[in-house]
Amino acid sequence: MLQRYDERNADIRYWVDGVLRHRDEPGISPFDSVVQGGDAVWEGLRLYEGRIFGLDAHLERLRRSATALGFAGIPSPAEVTAAVAETLRANDMRDNVHIRLTLTRGVKVTSGMDPRLNQSGCTLIVLAEHKPPVYDTSGLRLITSSVRRPGPDVLDPKIHHNNLLNSILAKMEATVAGADDALMLDGRGFVAETNATHLFAVHNGSLSTPSTAACPEGITRATVLRLAEAAAIPAAVRDISLTEMYTADEVFCTGTMGEIAGVTEIDGRVIGAGEVGPMTGRIADLYVTHARANGTPVV
Repeated sequence: MLQRYDERNADIRYWVDGVLRHRDEPGISPFDSVVQGGDAVWEGLRLYEGRIFGLDAHLERLRRSATALGFAGIPSPAEVTAAVAETLRANDMRDNVHIRLTLTRGVKVTSGMDPRLNQSGCTLIVLAEHKPPVYDTSGLRLITSSVRRPGPDVLDPKIHHNNLLNSILAKMEATVAGADDALMLDGRGFVAETNATHLFAVHNGSLSTPSTAACPEGITRATVLRLAEAAAIPAAVRDISLTEMYTADEVFCTGTMGEIAGVTEIDGRVIGAGEVGPMTGRIADLYVTHARANGTPVV
C-alpha cells in the first residue's frame, strides 16, 4: 500500500515558527534537534469540514510528550491551534485534510546530543496536506515483522516521539513481503500494533485490543473504545496473541490518517470470511459520524 501523491499539494505552504513557506522552500535549520537526533514529538490531526476531531486530546498528548522529554518553552494549546488555523487558511483547506504537527527541542548553538546546547526554545512545524483516509477499504494484508515494539524499559511509548526507525524497518519488511503493513509484537511476543496503526480483533461479537504497554495511547483507539461502550458492544483491553489474530472473525486497524480499515489477511491466513466484516463496517460508520460531528472549529 503506497500513498498516492495529490496534485493539490504541489503548492502548499507549511509553518515553521511563525513563517509560512512553500513546500519547496527549506525552513528547518541543520542545527535543529529534529535533524540532529530525531529529538522531537509529533501528532497527526484530521480536518472534517473546518473542524479538527480530537484536537484537545492530541494537543494534550503533545504537551505530555514534550514535558517528559524536558523541552523548554513549550507553546500553549492556543498558540499551536492558531498556527494550525493560519496554515489551513493559507492553503484554503476545509475537508479531507491531514495535519502533521512536529514540536522539536529547538535549534542548538552547536551540533551535539546534549540538550543544554538548546538555548532558544522549541521549534513548531505545521504541515497540512490534502489527504483523504489512506487505506484501501477493501481490506489490508499484514505480515508479522521481526522488528519488535519496545516497552518502557527501552523507550517509553507514552512519549509520542519522532524516533520512527522501528516503524520504518517494519514497514520495509512488509513491502518486501508484498503486504500492506506490518504487524508488530512486543518484547514478550504479544501483539502490539502495526507499523502505523492500532489493532482490534473481533471474536463472537466482542472487541479486543492490545494494551498500550508497547505502543502509543491512540486517540482513534480510545474513541473506538468509547463508541463501543455507548453502543453496548463488549470490548476488552488485554494481551492478545498472534494466534488469536489469525483466528479472529474480523480484524481492523485504527488511526487518524486512515480512520478505520479492515484487515483480511495476516501472514497468509485469511481472516474470517476474507472480506471486511459487519462489525468493522459498523465501527467505521460510528467513528466517521462521530468525528465529523464533534470536531473543534478552526477554519
